[in-house]
Amino acid sequence: MRESLLGWQQYRYLKWGLALLLLSVALYLTQGGSNAAQPANGGTWQGYVLGTVGALLIVWLSLLGVRKRSYKSTAGTVQGWASAHVYLGTVLLVVATLHCALQFGLNVHTLAYVLMCLVVISGFYGLYAYMHLPGRLATIQSGSGQDGRLDELAKIDARIRDTSQRCDANLQSLVISALELTRVGGSAWQQLLARDRSRVTVPGSDTRKAQAVANAEQEVVIRHLAGRIPDARKQSEAEVLNELLGLFGRRQVLLHQLRREVQLRGLMKIWLYFHIPLTVGLLVALVVHILTVFIYW
Repeated sequence: MRESLLGWQQYRYLKWGLALLLLSVALYLTQGGSNAAQPANGGTWQGYVLGTVGALLIVWLSLLGVRKRSYKSTAGTVQGWASAHVYLGTVLLVVATLHCALQFGLNVHTLAYVLMCLVVISGFYGLYAYMHLPGRLATIQSGSGQDGRLDELAKIDARIRDTSQRCDANLQSLVISALELTRVGGSAWQQLLARDRSRVTVPGSDTRKAQAVANAEQEVVIRHLAGRIPDARKQSEAEVLNELLGLFGRRQVLLHQLRREVQLRGLMKIWLYFHIPLTVGLLVALVVHILTVFIYW
């Protein structure tokens, strides 16, 4: 993945990006000298050239999503487009900064610059997610996929229900509540935090106490089972408690893996919910910026 994106065609677009960077800096340095009519800014001919290059880069970079969905297109490979997107998008930060010469204000021009920075920053996170999170997800899925873990979880829950029938009423109530009140997923924020929304009803407790042990139902049950084993009066009772303890231990591992998988999938996608709307806003601000410049030129 790293080779196909960053190192595509022996770092072709890294070289292109560096060349564009050097040309932009050299062009910027030709303005604002002692004999210049005005200091460096976006209104000089050099500033207009840099602004034109930046605008063309923004439009071209925005077309990556179109190219990814044009399966019959012959305009280069998606890997090549993505590699250019990363390197030229990074250089865009420098080109746009040189264009405006760090002259900011409360206007649409600064708004376009800020939106561009936010788009690039969100793109940096997207690159990190694309490069690193799939490997972590693959590590979690190395044993079995999500469907396999869900099937195993269902079988464990069935065994726990059967085994709990040999326990007293209070323990059975605790165990069954842990199964029925388990939650995986939830809101987008809870998924990203891998937050455990599960509940457990402790025998003899009121609703307030049941809520107080929320987000820790597996630990509550495991501690309760482990604490009862030394007090077991019969070997059969101790065997049942040990069996339940082992089942809940495995259940805890599966739930952690499922929540972690949901979290990683969310982290790989969440940046697009910022990157794409910000890009649209940037294109609108860019059009207004260009029209404003030509109207008041």
